[in-house]
Amino acid sequence: MSTTITWLRVRAPLALGALLLAATAAGQPQAATPWSDPSPHTVRFVDVAPGVRLEVLDWGGSGRDVVLLTGSGHTAHVYDEFATKLKDCCHVYGVTRRGYGASSVPETGYDEPSLSNDVWTVIQTLGLKAPVLIGHSMAGAELTGVGMLHSDRLGGLVYLDALGDATDDPPDDPTWKALQPKLPPPGPQPDCRRDRSSFAAFRTSLARGGRPLLPEAELRQNFLAAEDGSVGAARSPGWVSRAIGTGRPPRDYSRIRVPVLAISDAVTFDLSTLKPEHPQPRNDEERALVLAFGKATQAVFDRWSANLKRGVPSARIVEMPGAGHYLWMTREADVLREVRAFLAGLPPPR
Repeated sequence: MSTTITWLRVRAPLALGALLLAATAAGQPQAATPWSDPSPHTVRFVDVAPGVRLEVLDWGGSGRDVVLLTGSGHTAHVYDEFATKLKDCCHVYGVTRRGYGASSVPETGYDEPSLSNDVWTVIQTLGLKAPVLIGHSMAGAELTGVGMLHSDRLGGLVYLDALGDATDDPPDDPTWKALQPKLPPPGPQPDCRRDRSSFAAFRTSLARGGRPLLPEAELRQNFLAAEDGSVGAARSPGWVSRAIGTGRPPRDYSRIRVPVLAISDAVTFDLSTLKPEHPQPRNDEERALVLAFGKATQAVFDRWSANLKRGVPSARIVEMPGAGHYLWMTREADVLREVRAFLAGLPPPR
């Protein structure tokens, strides 16, 4: 459940968080060419609490209702391209959680139970019948929260690299913590400079170093546009990213009574797959350290999978080595195949 020896990345709710906190306005005002979202969705807003409404995207489609939930820092527009690939078998919706994009930014309600209740309120308001929830990264907490309380009203749950347990993270593991400072230095890091002259240029620069190419609409939901079309400041205040998911309980799947599919990245230990930016061992001792560190990382991820299987013994866990955290982008065809097969095996909504 980690990219191929992605040593220092931990699957907590990260996504655009750090980038959002660091964003600043730039550019001299000039006339910019109008832009419109090319994704074929409609937009509506659903009230989930007094003064709080969430953006809901509806891509249409035929078949079972499917609701896409995002990782921290993202909006539903991150699925603008992926969602259209599911329309042949599903009616696809996406939800932007509170604090981001066009959704409300209230002062409270960022704990896991509140976020899960937001999702459930959207499902009820839309009148969805036995929907399948598909969630990436921190959305695993929302899937679990809704599944634990409302399994009788759901069709299934799909975790996209979303089994992480904030109470059992690699940096909290004693073996991991002991090995991390002993690792050999990494090689040259990827070019992280950001071209903010336009959203198209910004999108391309963000994708350097093997990062996913996010839909432009997603970036426009996260950053303001300057008058000249350059990329301005982050829309969400920094405290939102720090508040998201606070007070997380240990991940508990014991009351989930619907089919579950979990698709995860996987750790491998072949040193030949190390990327230049990873720790670069120079001798046998350092090679042994790197391998031990990778095994310590996998041990935590294995506990996450085992925890799911204890709560939902029938859960199907699919590992995609080297896919990375955004595996629904990097391995789109494989993820779509697994999701379609999962959906096809579900009983029809009642």
